[in-house]
Parts: sequence; structure tokens; C-alpha cells
Amino acid sequence: MKFFAINGSPRKTFNTAQLLDKSLEGIKSILPEAEVERIDLYDIPFNGCKSCFACKRINGRHYGRCVYNDDFKPILNEVTQSDGVILGSPVYFGDLTGNMRCFLERFMFPFLAYSNVETVNHKRMPLACIYTMNVNDEASYRMGYHELFDKYESTLERIFTKPEHLYVHETYQFKDYSRYVSDIFDEKERRHIRETQFPQDLQFAFEIGQNIAKKSMRLIF
Repeated sequence: MKFFAINGSPRKTFNTAQLLDKSLEGIKSILPEAEVERIDLYDIPFNGCKSCFACKRINGRHYGRCVYNDDFKPILNEVTQSDGVILGSPVYFGDLTGNMRCFLERFMFPFLAYSNVETVNHKRMPLACIYTMNVNDEASYRMGYHELFDKYESTLERIFTKPEHLYVHETYQFKDYSRYVSDIFDEKERRHIRETQFPQDLQFAFEIGQNIAKKSMRLIF
């Protein structure tokens, strides 16, 4: 069995990456023999959907598959045939990062059918989404984050299965706040959240990984 964590952050060792790594640990705690891999999207030169519509051609040999031949194609093929995927992205300007949006275009669009059939995907897999952000819980609702991300998750559910999700708020953004202009943040408060809440968020991510492993076993067996 093979599971992927997709890192939509350009940072490889901070909040989003740590949560994804912890979720993969959760998978391994249930399925020790499973293969797990984290993919850092910002390491891969790729684009979003090209609107060639080869994946929609009637009787086309690429129907339901992304035809665009780039460095990302073999990775995409492997991810779409895996046993579970965990997506992670920081929030940039009230949305997912650009690279995560590009990933989702390539990941989802080939499987969406312009017909009464909801999806042409025959590989059901469990999914989870992890969102990291500067704002607190109340602000994330007020600013429409949940409404927006629910739309992404609704499309993922239509194609694969209903995703679990984790919102991680008021993240510690720098290792040394004194080096950056960041007057609007209370560094001591952020550090306190980092020391008290973030360990709980890591545990939630671990449990999400466990749930993904358990769901994959039910789908297969």
C-alpha cells in the first residue's frame, strides 16, 4: 500500500510540513508495512490545467487522465492510484497556495465528467486536508475560509471520498520575529500558542493519518 502527503507550502520544515509528516507517522502506526511519501510541490516545475480537454474527448485514449507531459505527470499518475492522500497548505491571501491550486486542477479535473455521471474515477481513496493560517478560529469563519475550503472538499468528495480536515490557527510564522517587520503580531502570544496548541494539532494530524489508514483498509478489503 502507498500513501502520499502533498505539501503545498514552499517551506519544507515548518508548520504545514510538520503536520503532514505527523500524519504519515499516523498511517505507519496502523500500517507499518505501508509505503509513505511526502511530495513538496514547490520542488517540482509544473503548471495547472492547460484546458486542452484531452481528458474529455469522446472515445479518446486519454479520457479521464491528464495528458499533459511534464515532470509532474508520473507523480500525478502515482498519486491518483495510491491508497490515500493527505493535502496540506498554508493560507495565502484567503486561499490555498498557488501550487496547491495547480495540483488540485490536475488532480481533480480529469475525473470530473460533463454528464450525469459524477466521476469517471474508479479508484476510491480516503483523503484529508490540513490548512494552516495566521488568523484565529473566529476570523477564519468571518473571512469565509470554511465556505471556500468546503467547496474544494465537496469536489474531492464527488471524485474520491469525503475528506477529513484540520484547521490550524495562529501559527508561529518565523523562528525569530525580531528579524522581520511583524508589528501586528504578539510574538509572545504566538509562541505560547506554538508551545501549547501546536502539539495538540500535531496529535490531531497523527490521528488523521490513523483514520486514513483504517479507511483505506475498509475500501480495499
